[in-house]
Amino acid sequence: MLRTVQGIILFILLIIGLLYLTGNQYIIRGVQLTYLKGHKTANIDDYKDFDNNIILSKTPQPWFEHELYNQIPLSDTLRNELERYKSIGFFVVKDGEALWEHYWDDYSAESYTNSFSMSKSVVTMLLGKAIEQGYVKSLDQPITDFLPEFKDDEFAQKCTVGDLSAMTSGYDWSEDYYLPLNPTAKAYYGSNIEKQMLNRDFIEEPRKRFNYLSGTTQLLAIVLQRAVGISISQYLQEEFWQPMGMEKDAYWSKDRKDGMEKAYCCLNSNVRDFAKLGQLLLQDGKWNGRQILDSAFVQKMVTPNYKAFSKNEPARYGYSIWTDYEHEPNFYGLMGHLGQRIIVIPSENLVIVRLGHEKDDRNMGKGFLDNDTYYFVDEVMKMLKKNNLLKSQSHVEKNPAAESPLPGH
Repeated sequence: MLRTVQGIILFILLIIGLLYLTGNQYIIRGVQLTYLKGHKTANIDDYKDFDNNIILSKTPQPWFEHELYNQIPLSDTLRNELERYKSIGFFVVKDGEALWEHYWDDYSAESYTNSFSMSKSVVTMLLGKAIEQGYVKSLDQPITDFLPEFKDDEFAQKCTVGDLSAMTSGYDWSEDYYLPLNPTAKAYYGSNIEKQMLNRDFIEEPRKRFNYLSGTTQLLAIVLQRAVGISISQYLQEEFWQPMGMEKDAYWSKDRKDGMEKAYCCLNSNVRDFAKLGQLLLQDGKWNGRQILDSAFVQKMVTPNYKAFSKNEPARYGYSIWTDYEHEPNFYGLMGHLGQRIIVIPSENLVIVRLGHEKDDRNMGKGFLDNDTYYFVDEVMKMLKKNNLLKSQSHVEKNPAAESPLPGH
């Protein structure tokens, strides 16, 4: 028995040694934060296990509440879908006012959870601001102007900052959220994300096809950090978080204490402030009479990049924004791992936010979007129709609050 235990210990030590020798020691941290805590992948609460940059709120300005705020019960179909996949928050804004707000378990408006890939859209918003302010010339500026590490890479020489956002870069990356020996896992649990990104190659011609890669958003964040001269957290705080009157501080998880934000995944906030990001896009970048983000850039973000998709594949991705303009109603949104969603339905002045632990991975054959996205869109539309709240059923104009910082009620 003693020999067996000693053998197991020796084997474990050998594995740990091999992980360090091969530069894969991040797997140890990954195992500690996932399998040993009962998870199979990253989870929405794990910002507590990482170092974070704090994005400070300055003058919190809560949403106005609709006259029917939380008076209309969620449909059984929608509630069952939300609870089936362990939702923790659901928030709907109609005409600039909070209409539905629900939480599950011990979560509340005070809770912070991981946006996962919704962060990608935020990074592209920062890119739009950097272009507006002259730090970046345009979406067509070569990345090698900021990343000289790739100056001898023939494919990287042709890659633009826009390609990093549109997922048409040709970068060498394998996107997987469950395999431990994978660059995405290393980026999440490793301790030097910038070095990891800059040590990889570009393996194909940019702009030939859509290929969703978290690594390209991280490269874009490095571009922004070098172009603007401050962290993306500070840039977000100065240009978006504080001017928009976000209700709470936010946390952007980093690879280490003095390191860099995990830009592709890990902005941690709450349903109410996430909804403001969707509302900003809905309003073409305008907030309280101030143009926070250039309207032309917003339109580029939400326009599918048709050239990057094959004829047999519906174009669903713009510049870090998912879209479906064939569905009725048309919508676009920010989408993240495990079903984090900020969905915008322009025709109804509507923003839907869903946060939670799991998602419906099934696909309706509509490209890359999962079933749950359509459930949320369709069921909310049914509830609006049932209660005569659709635009076609009334002459109610958008509340002026929808173009304000939505100061309390």
